[in-house]
Amino acid sequence: MRAWTSTLALTCLAIFAACASIASIAAAEPAPWGAGCMPTPAGATRSSANCGAELSNGRAVAPAGVPDAVKRAIAAANQIDGRPYVWGGGHVSFLSRGYDCSGAVSYVLHAAGLLDQTMVSGQLAYWGTSGLGRWITVYANNEHVFMVIAGLRFDTRDDPPGVNGPRWHRARVEPPGFAARHPSGL
Repeated sequence: MRAWTSTLALTCLAIFAACASIASIAAAEPAPWGAGCMPTPAGATRSSANCGAELSNGRAVAPAGVPDAVKRAIAAANQIDGRPYVWGGGHVSFLSRGYDCSGAVSYVLHAAGLLDQTMVSGQLAYWGTSGLGRWITVYANNEHVFMVIAGLRFDTRDDPPGVNGPRWHRARVEPPGFAARHPSGL
């Protein structure tokens, strides 16, 4: 009985130590702004203080008090949400029948007045200001780019089976390997 109790105690200590270790790792890496959004209570108004945009019927709705550039970015993303994924789409022109990742991000940034020419993902990894933005963050590397606008992720990945192209997603962000960039002031 004593051996069983000792084994149980050691197992509990090992589990506790593993959990504490994971918690300290998670606490050491700051979560992108908006990544842990909680649903707002009925009747409450979203704002930058409580995370930002809301999804309604698959479309993002800007919170009250959001800067005009962010409103324009959300409206632009809503315009191309649902377009098909087309490799190279949005590179020759901002207007395209479909978009790849960098074409979609370029389109949104251009519509918001934040980008003058289309860019590929590797170029977007050096665009703007380094670090997380308050309202808009672009995550880019040489192979992929996506953005978080007012707490919602706009991305060409993680679509349901049989669906592809730029779509809004709840802001689950996996930034390792991506440069976080943002427009100055946003």
